[in-house]
Amino acid sequence: MRKVRLSARWTALLVTLAALGALHTTLQADDLQTVQAPRFEVDPLWPRPLPNHWILGSVIGVGVDSRDHVFIIHRGDSTLNQRTESTAKGAAGECCSAAPPIVEFDPNGNFVRGWGGPGTGYEWPSSNHGITLDDKDNVWIGGNGANDSHILKFTRDGKFVAQFGTPGQAANSNDSSHFGRVAKISFDPKAGEAFVADGYGNRRVAVLDMGTGKLKRYWGAYGNKPDDARTPPYDPSAPLIQQFRNPVHCAEPTDDGLVYVCDRPNDRIQVFHKDGSFVKEVRVAPATRGDGSVWDIAFSRDAAQKYLYLADGKNERVYVMDRQSLEILTWFGDGGRQPGQFFAVHSIATDSKGNIYTTETYEGKRLQKFSYKGIGSVKRGSQGTVWPGQR
Repeated sequence: MRKVRLSARWTALLVTLAALGALHTTLQADDLQTVQAPRFEVDPLWPRPLPNHWILGSVIGVGVDSRDHVFIIHRGDSTLNQRTESTAKGAAGECCSAAPPIVEFDPNGNFVRGWGGPGTGYEWPSSNHGITLDDKDNVWIGGNGANDSHILKFTRDGKFVAQFGTPGQAANSNDSSHFGRVAKISFDPKAGEAFVADGYGNRRVAVLDMGTGKLKRYWGAYGNKPDDARTPPYDPSAPLIQQFRNPVHCAEPTDDGLVYVCDRPNDRIQVFHKDGSFVKEVRVAPATRGDGSVWDIAFSRDAAQKYLYLADGKNERVYVMDRQSLEILTWFGDGGRQPGQFFAVHSIATDSKGNIYTTETYEGKRLQKFSYKGIGSVKRGSQGTVWPGQR
């Protein structure tokens, strides 16, 4: 009997070891799988330090102009605490003070100027959100504060141009005169149209005339008429709901007549024609709850805009996707404080050379650059932190 028992135990052990060996072999095979895709590495020395003991708060927008100057918008009131704040009278030390809300850097990462905040002729958002530059290098921002039902437009050096919508209006996804806590504005310069991710209060994509700010059309998920009725909490196993959830976080038009929409808490990208007719959708990390996985989108700068870059602030990564098929090819990043890692990666943009810029909200509070290294063989799946020289 003792020999039989020992034999059975040895058999079970051998089966377990064989299974572990098979798993190890599978993991090694996965590690060896590669795909042709854009390659990036973080630039740990970009941008250069800010002047005047300035520091950043939650950085909730990034845009690039025609000169490849990078603009960010942040929330200075989230910057300071009793251990860092310096005041003019009775300061405990020299450091620190909040940088102006909008900060501009040149392509080398040098500080150019800072501006923004309340001024004559317009009402600054109570919680600024998103920054984008149009084809004339005008700066557009929204706001996701409780009373932020408007959009502001400035020249790139901070001169006020226009205010669209009236602050202090209640959310209403079918209103034609104001907005509902706008997340971000993007552009189709040939058509003269601005695409508004509208947003934190409303549940729609709104399309405006870039010159007058007049609403031309709008739509909800699947091209449906938006409905502001309360929705149940997101459940990955439940049927997909027929409306966007708040926030609708981006609406990015492409040169071939499509619009890619970030339905953030639903963990999905929805694709439309520019008239609002639905094309297709994809779910990304659909088990993600809370903040969701689909935060912001940018495109590669080749003529076909072949690749889509998706910021996922909950899982702390940037996906590289084939734009037409919406297949995830690879991704980079990890949670952490070091260069190339993320804490709530919120916004993403590309410059004319293909470099990627990301910002981080909450306690991330920074801007990072990922230098484009051409198309090449990269690991399919997670690349981890894309540190210089690691390939």
